[in-house]
Amino acid sequence: MNTTVLTGRRMNMLGSLWMMTAMALFAVEDALVKAASRTVPVGEVLILFGLGGGVVFACLLALRGQPLFQPEVVSRPMLIRVFFEVTGRLFYVLALALTPLSSATVILQATPLVVVAGAALVFGERVGWRRWSAILIGMAGVVVIIRPGADSFSPLSILALLGMIGFAGRDLASRAAPAAIGTATLGLYGFLAMALAGAIFSGWSLQPFTWPDRGATLALSGAIASGTIAYSCLMRAMRTGEVSAVTPFRYSRLLFGVALGIALFGEALSVQMMVGSGLIVASGIFILWRSRR
Repeated sequence: MNTTVLTGRRMNMLGSLWMMTAMALFAVEDALVKAASRTVPVGEVLILFGLGGGVVFACLLALRGQPLFQPEVVSRPMLIRVFFEVTGRLFYVLALALTPLSSATVILQATPLVVVAGAALVFGERVGWRRWSAILIGMAGVVVIIRPGADSFSPLSILALLGMIGFAGRDLASRAAPAAIGTATLGLYGFLAMALAGAIFSGWSLQPFTWPDRGATLALSGAIASGTIAYSCLMRAMRTGEVSAVTPFRYSRLLFGVALGIALFGEALSVQMMVGSGLIVASGIFILWRSRR
């Protein structure tokens, strides 16, 4: 077999391992944020988590000799990105705090579907009827999980949906961001946007700040560590193998999130959850396959 082909396969396998590591750490981050929010107000969790992650990326930029601020940071695409980052972070952390970890994680997996739809509507990218059909099927999976109109429907489940839409808008704005802004700079301002979301929510909810106990401090510290390492693993994954080969492993986050929800928080996996998850994942993988073709 051609040596180049073998090398490509090894790189794709290595990239897939980096991607699964990133998704596992992101799931751990979600679980730790949910644990911290049990004793610490959500706004305070966002502020502490955002500032902690911001400090990590600021130190990383300083070690590389890169500036913390560039004029491009206040460009229109970046300001739009901050708006969607604030929206996504706020509602997703609220979903983690108030709804099951497993359902919030599953709904988040619909983000790539919304990104593809947004790319067609905003950037004019070609999306054929097959991919539009897959997008609709994937969103139907979200409806199956939320179950509007059913007796078991909870309005709180809308929080994860709003968070997912915010993250999709952030990803679309990132594509329009100036090329001069590196991934570490995006990480810095992404975490600062999280702190801003916490400040906004704290001002609205008027919840008093509390001194985190030992358990909450460890949970927040672990969330910051796992989140920043996960981000680095994600960047490594996208730069190691082919994007079309590595990206499908993003959906492994669903497995990790559901497993942590069951193991740590005693959550149950319903039939509706499994059906909705299957529709979302199958639609996402089909869209990736069609995009590769």
